[in-house]
Amino acid sequence: MTTSSTSPIRPDVWNLGTRTLSLQHRPLVMGILNVTPDSFSDGGRHNELQRAIEVALQMQDDGAEIIDIGGESTRPYSDPVATDDELGRVLPVIEGLSGKLTIPISIDTSKAAVAKAALKAGAEIINDVTGLEGDPEMLDVAVSSGAGVCAMHMKGTPQTMQNDPCYENVVEEIYDYLWQRLQVIEAAGIARDRICLDPGIGFGKTHAHNLTLLQHTARFCDLGVPILIGHSRKGFVGKAIGDKAADRDAGTLGVSLAVATMGADVIRVHNVRMTADALKLFNAVRPLHAGDA
Repeated sequence: MTTSSTSPIRPDVWNLGTRTLSLQHRPLVMGILNVTPDSFSDGGRHNELQRAIEVALQMQDDGAEIIDIGGESTRPYSDPVATDDELGRVLPVIEGLSGKLTIPISIDTSKAAVAKAALKAGAEIINDVTGLEGDPEMLDVAVSSGAGVCAMHMKGTPQTMQNDPCYENVVEEIYDYLWQRLQVIEAAGIARDRICLDPGIGFGKTHAHNLTLLQHTARFCDLGVPILIGHSRKGFVGKAIGDKAADRDAGTLGVSLAVATMGADVIRVHNVRMTADALKLFNAVRPLHAGDA
């Protein structure tokens, strides 16, 4: 296993090139805006342009600190989307938000052409579920743009990732993968303060794997860069509740608060207002750290 030789200092900022996001009051809330007909959970409700713009602006008002816009579903067994189709979904939304949002936009894509066009239109973060590996041109786009990047772990592809995923030690294997990606991305010319990493909850993991990874959020924080946790409304939440048809927002919120205690820097969620309000009260009453009294 590859590990760092010294205990890393937790980052204070995430540099997006155009601005820096302070992590001193972590976690930041990233609002999910899927402009797809078959997303993980919102099922195309936001795929009309004006509605998508309104939802993004409402998320900002509700307390989102980043808006993550995606035009290709990565749910299990979903089919890939053509580049032109993905561009047609995301670019009008990003352009429509130009000058209206004061918070940064993240483009959720694994295609370099989509990332490049989205950044030109105003996005400031590339959020890539393939760890910047799926498209051989993605690293070059990321390097030349100066944008922030988030590299995620996924075992296989959306078409194969849930076909009996197996690990000997799910935490350490994914830690090792993320550590190696960090070295590669940094060596390509992307400064460490621009890099965020994501263990990929739900992407090639069983329900038990997901819970184990979340329980060890602090381990991933040892990587020394911002850590994003994307657990919102995923299948394991319904499984853990004991009702796959249940409203998953309450379970999602429980996970959000738990990973907040373990140092997660960014939490990616659908219900922004519930999360932001809960975090305000959570931070107001959580126990003081030694030396804070």
